[in-house]
Amino acid sequence: MVEAGSHMCPEFTQRNRWRHGRRFWMPFMLKAASCSVNFGTLVAYLIKFINLVGDHQYRQQTSPFQSLRVLLPDGSYVPYPKPRALETHEIPGVVEDYRRAAINAIRAGFDGVEIHGAHGYLIDQFLKDGINDRTDEYGGSIDNRCKFLMQVVQAVVSALGADRVGIRISPAIDHLDAMDSDPVGLGLAVIERLNKFQLNNGSQLAYLHVQLITAYVEAESGRPGSEDEVALLMRTWRNVYQGTFIFSGGFTRELGMQAVANGDADLVSYGRLFLSNPDLVLRFKLNAPLNKYNRKTFYTQDPVIGYTDYPFLQESRSRI
Repeated sequence: MVEAGSHMCPEFTQRNRWRHGRRFWMPFMLKAASCSVNFGTLVAYLIKFINLVGDHQYRQQTSPFQSLRVLLPDGSYVPYPKPRALETHEIPGVVEDYRRAAINAIRAGFDGVEIHGAHGYLIDQFLKDGINDRTDEYGGSIDNRCKFLMQVVQAVVSALGADRVGIRISPAIDHLDAMDSDPVGLGLAVIERLNKFQLNNGSQLAYLHVQLITAYVEAESGRPGSEDEVALLMRTWRNVYQGTFIFSGGFTRELGMQAVANGDADLVSYGRLFLSNPDLVLRFKLNAPLNKYNRKTFYTQDPVIGYTDYPFLQESRSRI
């Protein structure tokens, strides 16, 4: 999985004062920020529309939330911008942006794309009732809140085919004010619509990728989190989805193997561990020690430090 931004990104925001915002052009970027365990055979391009965490240099307005800051390429920080509400008539153009970004990814040599509907990005904000305060056909009921996601899925699948399209969601993660009063129900609602789409389309999506809360809370502190809570979420969604199911979120080697062995997931995705261990699959196979990742370098602009400078297993052993 290669994480990146689409070629044209609308900004989308928080609550009444931070709403769906202005468009701006940005370069086609590629950043190896997360990798799924797929043995190097397929590479998917992650389509995400910059929203809550946009770059201030593209806009002029400033945010009323002066305590929140955006990291710029030169290492400095500026206040969050203040976008405007996206008009209903503009949304079809945004859907088209997703379609074009997907086509560009395939032209660039990627095997497929993953539609990013998680972590407070654009689709996530439509889905969650804690942040979606729209009063038009895209807000209010769960049907309305799922509408934008399904329009994007339809557009991207029509361009690439279902087998080249994966989807990521995070119903249980509260990130940058993107929260929902019923995360389990939201996940089930999305899955129900994806199942229906696949049935009507006559083919399955490449996968559904669900990120669990442990990635943002318990994993960083070294605590595994509530096993009962995680297991309930995994089994509830996995038992309903009709297709390949991927989970991610602070999994260790052992927890990942357990999830697959128990039938709670078809695949387990690793991001931070794969970033700091370029030969993670081999290390898992040998049960070898892992490099520790440096979170401070996750979102820096340097193309080497924190991205391609972690040693392979043989290099690590030769230094001992």
